[in-house]
Amino acid sequence: MSIANNYILFDDKCRINLLPLTFTRPVAEIRTGILTIREKWDLMLKSKCSYITEPYLSKKFPLKKAKDNILINGSVLPNSGLIKQICSLKFNEVLMNNDIPVAIRLTEKELLNFNCSEFSGYKIKKTNCYFLRIEHSWDIFTKNGDALIEDFKVITKGRQSAKISKTNRVLGKNIFIEKGATVECAILNSYSGPIYIGKDAEIMEGSIIRGPFAIGEHSVLKLGAKIYGPTTIGPFSKAGGEVNNSVIFGFSNKAHDGFLGNSVIGEWCNIGADSNNSNLKNNYDKVKLWSYAKECFVDSGLQFCGLIMGDHSKCGINTMFNTGTVVGVSANIFGAGFPRNFIPSFSWGGAQGMTDYKISKAIETAERVYERRGMIFNETEKRIFRHIYEITGKYKKD
Repeated sequence: MSIANNYILFDDKCRINLLPLTFTRPVAEIRTGILTIREKWDLMLKSKCSYITEPYLSKKFPLKKAKDNILINGSVLPNSGLIKQICSLKFNEVLMNNDIPVAIRLTEKELLNFNCSEFSGYKIKKTNCYFLRIEHSWDIFTKNGDALIEDFKVITKGRQSAKISKTNRVLGKNIFIEKGATVECAILNSYSGPIYIGKDAEIMEGSIIRGPFAIGEHSVLKLGAKIYGPTTIGPFSKAGGEVNNSVIFGFSNKAHDGFLGNSVIGEWCNIGADSNNSNLKNNYDKVKLWSYAKECFVDSGLQFCGLIMGDHSKCGINTMFNTGTVVGVSANIFGAGFPRNFIPSFSWGGAQGMTDYKISKAIETAERVYERRGMIFNETEKRIFRHIYEITGKYKKD
């Protein structure tokens, strides 16, 4: 049987555990390691994947159908062994790992009735192939080191790094710098993991980086930044101060002094100067985080867990976040004291109390933010915003 050339990444039941980050994107658009999950599959399959996601996201992230389709779980990270098994699937065969659906091959007609939770009518093929999977929001930073190392191998295979300036102090040889990047007077320590500097990125003087570390294209590491791996700074972002084992998706800024640790920051976020998050409880207990699935706080099983911030959220200067804080989409946080450790989407305020961030004002701000980047916050984006505003309103009534 010929190999299918149409690949579709589907959201499975773990999507709800990845909120608020998946309010604004399919699961496969999550960044962990160097690339998003979708970018990893695109690169390794030498193809362009489409999506099966929530209806309100489907215009921005459309589905492409064909006569022959392989559907892949968007929470699963690829590797060569897994791809070999996926590409060997026949029609109506589903590749399972315990109770996790990994991939299924369907005709266009069968695709119309696809249900990511029901596989009783298909032939089951089991895989024992090891792979990484992003099931919870904290997996994004806890598995970031392994994902980054794998991405580094795939991206740099057979390629040569740009020359490293002699003004830098270099420890180890596991460093790759893309064309157009600027790195001067920095300390780069790759003994503990690889360091990847994206195209046209800038590492300013005095920065200290301990791998594993990746910074995306056109991003900037500010003067004197201190980075502990595994950390990823996505494209078109700025980072400064102290960052430890965190992932910034992209188009976001944490440009000033302050600590960010064991955290995930979505896109279009801004962290005010001298803001900090706690990543360890004073009693060294396991950290609990808000669960959208359970609608209560659940045990993450982690001793170190900081801030999970959804897209378009922002905080003012000197903001203090408690251990295990979850911030929704387009929240605006400011003022003295520690705000609550669950801040619903479209909230405005801080420790003294929260009010509703009117949707018209939130859209107005997003339009300005996009405009600064030469982009347009279009009607599709606005509809997504309005939908999230409606479905998350209940959390502000508690």
